[in-house]
Amino acid sequence: TGNQIGAAFWQNISGEHGLDSNGVYNGTSELQLERMSVYFNEASGNKYVPRPSSSSWSPVP
Repeated sequence: TGNQIGAAFWQNISGEHGLDSNGVYNGTSELQLERMSVYFNEASGNKYVPRPSSSSWSPVP
């Protein structure tokens, strides 16, 4: 379902950016931090949360 696809996407993106399951950065690359804001917002306590996103599956006329 769509929720399962979304959850798998965020799990994959989190891993690529060096985030653990709590949103805490444990990565080793400066590039991971530089690109973090593409998909995540920084929250309190040095945690990162997914940025809201939306998409439409309706055909465009």
